[in-house]
Amino acid sequence: MKIKAYAKINLMLDILGTLPNGYHNLWMIMQSVSLHDTVTVEKNDSGEITLSCSVEGIPLDGKNIAHKAAAAFFECTGIENCGIHIHIEKEIPSEAGLAGGSADGAAVIKALNEIFSAGLNDRQMCRIGKKIGADVPFCIMGGTCLAQNIGDVLSPLEDIPQCYFVLAKPKMGVSTKEAFQSVDNAGYIKRPNKEEMLISAAAGDFDKMCKLSANVFEQVIEVPERVEIKKVMRECGAKLSLMSGSGPTVYGVFEEEKNAEMCAEKLKDFIKDVFVAKPVKQGLEIIE
Repeated sequence: MKIKAYAKINLMLDILGTLPNGYHNLWMIMQSVSLHDTVTVEKNDSGEITLSCSVEGIPLDGKNIAHKAAAAFFECTGIENCGIHIHIEKEIPSEAGLAGGSADGAAVIKALNEIFSAGLNDRQMCRIGKKIGADVPFCIMGGTCLAQNIGDVLSPLEDIPQCYFVLAKPKMGVSTKEAFQSVDNAGYIKRPNKEEMLISAAAGDFDKMCKLSANVFEQVIEVPERVEIKKVMRECGAKLSLMSGSGPTVYGVFEEEKNAEMCAEKLKDFIKDVFVAKPVKQGLEIIE
């Protein structure tokens, strides 16, 4: 089975505190975008979980979320693993704040559910996904959602209108663990207007959402190219420019495709990984 695993961006991200289990209590509005990895899962007789990837440097063992997802699926369903091979055609950059690894894990759970006729619904697949990564449940559901708790409590919102995203990922990677530690150690964090953001999202007022969008990680994560990236995006007519997740990817929102393409070309002068994407209404799409 072959599945498109879509990336995500954060239209808003706030950290409310720390939960009793030590994880951070999050409040996020998340959006699936058309940038995607392609994950192929094949059944075989090896009795093992094996993994391959189109790019170097990606772990191919139990450290990979896709591998963890397969192991969790067999453990939670009680289905015997006769053997599977997972291949990932990677387009979503790693350590980018775009949930590329989580999307791959979500795709593996979805594929195995179909291949082994497990009959799991989305809620049951999300329970498995939660065991391996906080973003995996959203990557299973996708679309436009309010995500709370560690990111696993999901509330669907109105679809955002047709628009274009320019995603620019600087060379640096960001450790999510270190990013959260930076927030914990910060003396003061300015809080975004979550109430107005949720009202605007529920009403489908995307213009208001763009004005209210914020990400508290921007206050503690230093991305050297961010100021210049945002400057180019504004000059090209972006309605919004914001860092996604814990970074370092910065995205801009454009109403016109020509403006998005023009922005992408300008950014490519000093940023290697630049993508133009559109909003999508699902986190995963079965191709074959």
